[in-house]
Amino acid sequence: MNIILFDEPSIRTSLLPLTYTRPVAACRIGIMTIAEKWQKHLGGTVSYLTEDYLTKKFALNKTEDNYYINGALCPDEKLIAAVQKLNVGEGIELNGQLLIARAKDLEASKENLKLTTFPNEVTLIDQPWKIFKQNAAQIKSDFKVITKGRTSASITDLHTIVYGKENIFIEEGASIKAAILNAESGPIYIGKNAQVHEGAIIKGSFALCEGSHIQMGAKIKGDTTIGPYSKAGGEISNSVIFGYSNKGHDGFIGNTVLGEWCNLGADTNTSNLKNNYDQVKLWSYEKQGFVNTGEQFCGLIMGDHSKSGINTMFNTGTVVGVSANVFGAGFPRNFIPSFSWGGVSGLTTFNIKKADEVAARVLERRNLKYDEIEAGILQHVYEITSPYRIWDKK
Repeated sequence: MNIILFDEPSIRTSLLPLTYTRPVAACRIGIMTIAEKWQKHLGGTVSYLTEDYLTKKFALNKTEDNYYINGALCPDEKLIAAVQKLNVGEGIELNGQLLIARAKDLEASKENLKLTTFPNEVTLIDQPWKIFKQNAAQIKSDFKVITKGRTSASITDLHTIVYGKENIFIEEGASIKAAILNAESGPIYIGKNAQVHEGAIIKGSFALCEGSHIQMGAKIKGDTTIGPYSKAGGEISNSVIFGYSNKGHDGFIGNTVLGEWCNLGADTNTSNLKNNYDQVKLWSYEKQGFVNTGEQFCGLIMGDHSKSGINTMFNTGTVVGVSANVFGAGFPRNFIPSFSWGGVSGLTTFNIKKADEVAARVLERRNLKYDEIEAGILQHVYEITSPYRIWDKK
């Protein structure tokens, strides 16, 4: 089966800045990315139909017979059954949104597709806040798929306290010492070679992906995912870190999504609830203004390669773009464009040459190379986000 996960344009725009540097289906929710979910459920080959500037990293593999799947769509048993019943030239839609199609070429076939309406509800990640809102359900779903028919590694540390042992799965090479794991209200997944350090308190649902660390004394309040090769400490509630990012120190993040290669300085804090308990508004790249999320809890959405200095305070419902550096006293604005440098006292542009240098150093620390493909993506994002850096126009 050849699976092509396509970016629906309006959804892709709605998910910015997270999708500046990846296709929609490369976003992580639950334990896996959306692309990894489909590959796990259906097998076969998975590739992406996305923006041209991303294709060198996220390639498209097209054959004579392709299953095109909306990249924001999370699989479930009913969707899997529907996919497997599709004939060439048929598709599935819901509320005017194309979900799945089987065709040689999607664009050439769109007008002639024989569409049926999917009769059930689906999980469509078409807004950034849906990543943390749906995270608990997706952890539970991924946990069942990943652990089916497998046996967890044992917790051998005598000083680790476990509740709901049947809902905990430990991969090979993971280390847990003097921690408290409470999986009574949701599963806990500890990935390959991950480490949970002394004094950490973890409540499910929770996923710690391969090679990541939970720091000493951390308090993880549940419905949280720490993506691969990341460090997490302090207090974290209902948040998703895509991977290769550090929130290693004390400080609180809640109802937050961090991309890759982010770093939050010591005692960085996010507000996730307004003082008047009103619904949170969030910057929308699609609407070019702030929109009502309909959510009472919403913290920080941060794009790849962005950083915060020590003691940074992010207000409720803040969006930070790609490769921004935020620092200084007080609350910075609720929308910080990509390649910004500064905070309350003002913003200047973080030069692309300097951004490249920092990115190269950061990737090198994970034994990865910042190559021409990565640099090309960052260069393109720098160019297309220039209209938001209004200070450059003065």
